[in-house]
Amino acid sequence: MSNDTLLIKHTVSGKEAEYPLLKGVLGADSADLRSLNKDFGCYSYDPGFTITASCKSKITYIDGDKGILLYRGYPIEQLAEHCEFMEVAYLLMNGELPDVTQLRDFNEEISDRAIIHEALRKFFDGFHYDAHPMAMLVGVVGSLSAFYHSELNVKDLEHRRICATRMIGKMPTIAAASYRHSIGRPFVYPRMDLNYCENFLNMMFSRSSQNYIDQQHYIDPTLVKALNLLFILHADHEQNASTSTVRLVGSTGANPYACVAAGIAALWGPLHGGANEAVLNMLAEIGVAENVPKYIAKAKDHNDPFRLAGFGHRVYKNFDPRAIIIRKTCHEVLTKASINDPLFDLALVLEEQALKDEYFIEKKLYPNVDFYSGIIYKALNIPVNMFTVMFAIARTSGWVSHWLESMEESSIPIGRPRQLYLGPETREFIPINER
Repeated sequence: MSNDTLLIKHTVSGKEAEYPLLKGVLGADSADLRSLNKDFGCYSYDPGFTITASCKSKITYIDGDKGILLYRGYPIEQLAEHCEFMEVAYLLMNGELPDVTQLRDFNEEISDRAIIHEALRKFFDGFHYDAHPMAMLVGVVGSLSAFYHSELNVKDLEHRRICATRMIGKMPTIAAASYRHSIGRPFVYPRMDLNYCENFLNMMFSRSSQNYIDQQHYIDPTLVKALNLLFILHADHEQNASTSTVRLVGSTGANPYACVAAGIAALWGPLHGGANEAVLNMLAEIGVAENVPKYIAKAKDHNDPFRLAGFGHRVYKNFDPRAIIIRKTCHEVLTKASINDPLFDLALVLEEQALKDEYFIEKKLYPNVDFYSGIIYKALNIPVNMFTVMFAIARTSGWVSHWLESMEESSIPIGRPRQLYLGPETREFIPINER
């Protein structure tokens, strides 16, 4: 705890008040302004909560100016190079990397929880065949509390842990089932002999309900490695919109399935989890490599509404560390897949020209993780409408970790932002026959 304070002076009344500066392990101090209204009769105004610390957390740290992303203190570069996704999920949930025995037990528990209740399978029959997979994901995850209500005491530590591992385990199964339903194919059960990423690809693309899988394509080590990497990079990203939503709903005492369903709904927005889908739509609009200079010029024209999707980042001011990690894998996947798709060639031309353009260099508008992840997902034959679902699978580990952390607090104040009211002043009611 820092002894420094922030002094605020009211220029009209001359009243002054000091507020303690709370010092974190890394990053800027946070002024504790909870008594601001009591002292001055006013609130702070911060649309989007861009300069408001809404909670204390030990999970993820971002320094956007320096391009730093840490999970529990570990640089994302090290985790991406050396870890499987399940190790990272364990780290986010428990605060430490697992040893061999802990990882084995965690993998077994996650695999065991991957199967879904047979009655839950029938839930999918209520969706129209062409329902968006994210719509199905929101609905099915929200319904989990109706199927698994025996461990829903959020004050019980073991109940909370079971709920967290259950969601990590079931999310790929529900996601794959959503896809299979949309194309009219039978559901595929999870397999205990496959790892997390292999299992998901098998449930997505198996040619029949007998768990047959094309070993030459879907279990290819390069493609599994790419999916594992994407899940690691998307596992958590501090207090983003969907994670903050999970925490906000959790503050009401709602069950964890409802909290995560709310997070999925927040992620669905095109300004959040839908960004990599926007990259593919942009590439489709550009059309061919010959049009790249024209569209780069449009992006540089302030009077033109066109913007390059997948370039720059609201948080990272210099570079997105996740994009640097994934760029190499993206090129490896495109080489390995050997897919004759002009969209991939177009993406590489756009990347090359943007990286050497002085305007983009000066503005630090480099390709971000969404640019490369969209291309990789397309190379993996993931349909575009499943891109945000893929994001949700990975981010579930972060959501449940933040939910678990928030539940550990002895006193959780319910989230209740204030507002700057701009409506009518008090006025008298007029009967309808007199108006």
